[in-house]
Amino acid sequence: MRIQINWRPISVVWKSCNFSYKYNVRDLKQIFHPIYVYIMNILIVNGPNLNLLGKRETSVYGDKPFESYFSELKELFPEVELSYYQSNVEGELINKIHEEGFTADGIVLNAGAYTHTSIALADAIRAITAPVVEVHISNVHKREAYRHQSMIASACKGVIAGFGLTSYRLAIESFIIP
Repeated sequence: MRIQINWRPISVVWKSCNFSYKYNVRDLKQIFHPIYVYIMNILIVNGPNLNLLGKRETSVYGDKPFESYFSELKELFPEVELSYYQSNVEGELINKIHEEGFTADGIVLNAGAYTHTSIALADAIRAITAPVVEVHISNVHKREAYRHQSMIASACKGVIAGFGLTSYRLAIESFIIP
């Protein structure tokens, strides 16, 4: 089967074996429906001290560096364009959220200790159009009392905590599965 496009009279000739039929553009629109492939763009943002995953408090956070888990996530979700950003500086996290928050399809945010203190991060989340899921590796409600309050949760689509690094996978799935 071969499709030949003739641009001057704006028609298409479909040739198959000994059969030939001329279609005009209106006919083609009724016969062929374009297929669009959309790749989701999801940003993972990690806050302070999460650059030390695999080294810091392994009894709480595990012994796997985030970079190796991020590679696993990319393999697990090939249909999603995943990107990753980490900073220990609150203002840099806010800048990244502002930079990506109007084009990303979703943001997975582990704000670390800023979760419990940063009204500025909450305001940044409210200012953007991308939905944000707050994640925590540990179950913050089984830890110190000051970790029980999240300043950013009310600005987020949802909160996932206590499932280890799997919390990130669950957050990504929350964007993919309606």
